[in-house]
Amino acid sequence: MLTKIPGVNTVFCTFSRLNSPVRISRSIDMSYIQQSFSVQFEYKVYFTENIFDPANPCFASYLESQAEKGIRKKLLFIVDDGVTEAHADLKEQLSAYCQGLDNFELVEDVIVVPGGEAAKNDLQLFYWLVNAINQHAIDRHSFVVAIGGGSVLDLAGYVAAVSHRGVKHIRIPTTVLSQNDSGVGVKNGINYHGKKNFLGSFAPPAAVFNDARFLTTLDERDWRSGMIEAVKVALIKDAGFFDWMESHAQKLTEAEPESLQYLIRRCAELHMAHIGGKDPFESGSSRPLDFGHWSAHKLEQLTDFELRHGEAVSIGIALDSVYSWLKGMLDEGSLLRIINLLKQLRLPLYHPLLEIEDESSAIIAGLEEFREHLGGRLTISLLRAIGKGEEVHEMDQETLMQAANMLRDKW
Repeated sequence: MLTKIPGVNTVFCTFSRLNSPVRISRSIDMSYIQQSFSVQFEYKVYFTENIFDPANPCFASYLESQAEKGIRKKLLFIVDDGVTEAHADLKEQLSAYCQGLDNFELVEDVIVVPGGEAAKNDLQLFYWLVNAINQHAIDRHSFVVAIGGGSVLDLAGYVAAVSHRGVKHIRIPTTVLSQNDSGVGVKNGINYHGKKNFLGSFAPPAAVFNDARFLTTLDERDWRSGMIEAVKVALIKDAGFFDWMESHAQKLTEAEPESLQYLIRRCAELHMAHIGGKDPFESGSSRPLDFGHWSAHKLEQLTDFELRHGEAVSIGIALDSVYSWLKGMLDEGSLLRIINLLKQLRLPLYHPLLEIEDESSAIIAGLEEFREHLGGRLTISLLRAIGKGEEVHEMDQETLMQAANMLRDKW
């Protein structure tokens, strides 16, 4: 369930594992004892600017709302090195800000880790952070606070989730991609066995703080590729949002602040509305929010993550949109609108690794890996129309080859 309160710049996400009131029941027969219960999760996504300015009460107010009488809680910060490079005074800001907190204390050792996919590919870094949880006596009343892009948030969230069977974590996303997509969700993880997010958990954050100031120092390639998740969710859920992006494409390309903030907020709302639906922890075999991702995950791996996640997703969306048209699901006019918007946003449509010759082609392995990640049968989201996704359970290799060739030769 997604709730907005007029006048409050916050988005709430509430859901329960079984979508039913909390209850515990037991029934006994001759062969087994059955237990059933549900747990409700709720967290807020705050939209603010200059979060650690002493004049900004947003973060402090949230922490004080979590205070417990007689317990002084710790804050352990894990920060993306790209953020510390762009904001050299961040550590001093953290120290000054936390001095004003009555019921919390800052762990002086602010931990700086590599940003980007490198954060999720280093198993020793994961162990090192788990050891830091132990070293600083971070317990379930404490908070791990992650500041950075999606990869650092994924890593820190997973570290928190497996330490003490669940330390609370707060996310402060610093990229367009993490503010509108990964940072507001419930998934955490790292890469293993060369597979994207092979190790991970479903562990909702305690809170999320989207600070617009962090976006002002992003590399153009990062903020541009981050917009693709908004294109994705509009294509499968909100035709009106897609229309808005078409009419604001020039402003988005220039990173005009008001347009970019609207894109981030609307994208976050749509993602959270989906998460609060029937299957927040992906217990089935359906992953509609991963439209365009089956090939994107494989492209990231095959390029040794030289492709940004958003760039790979853009290529994946282009591929699956053309495939949807070739299969007669999507009309040509809609396909051309999709291709034109991606081009206007200066996002890639093709990569040579999309070459598909036979079933041994490297990109085809992405289909099986995508199926394996959830189990069950293969489930891929395609498009029936702009704003309307449709799931299929098989992909035709010859048509995929045609789609890839069209992207290479036509656009």
